[in-house]
Amino acid sequence: MIKAKLRGKYRGLSPQELQDKAYQLGFDFEKNAQSCSQSVVAAFHELFEMEDAVVRVATSSCGGHAVQAQGTCGALIGGTMVLDYIFGRSPENVSHEEFVKDDLRALAGSLKVAKLLYDRYVKEYGGILCAPIQVQLFGRAYSLSDRDELRKFNEAGAHSDPEVSCCRVAGNAARWVMEVLQEQDAIES
Repeated sequence: MIKAKLRGKYRGLSPQELQDKAYQLGFDFEKNAQSCSQSVVAAFHELFEMEDAVVRVATSSCGGHAVQAQGTCGALIGGTMVLDYIFGRSPENVSHEEFVKDDLRALAGSLKVAKLLYDRYVKEYGGILCAPIQVQLFGRAYSLSDRDELRKFNEAGAHSDPEVSCCRVAGNAARWVMEVLQEQDAIES
């Protein structure tokens, strides 16, 4: 694990204020960028000193994977990417030449932390898949790769309704990631 280092302007915030800020950033990034996974990662890029490339690699996971709405919710993927950035194994400990038994503990630890986020998703949404979450939020799932369906999705409030929208899902994911980081004492004080 590496400790996440808050950017200067966020260092004085209380734990609750950090959770609220993470939620608002996740919500706002999704509203404006319309990429669930990238919006959650961008929220933490704003809060923490993280490499810019992390935001870039989160791009195509939105919409239940590549705008198909058939896979894992992009906000959960983005949140897991943030947790893996902090808790995941370092590249030098992943080998194509030999089995690194001792480093399996790091893998097990990162999986355990990711499950904490997964559990929050299941509690709130009943699962982690994009289409069923859309049904819960909007009463139906949309095929986001179809222009007419995408228009209807946006008209249903996907990026504008503060109560029922993908923005809220991204905000929740960002809040829950912040909660996990705080629970795991993963933020540099």
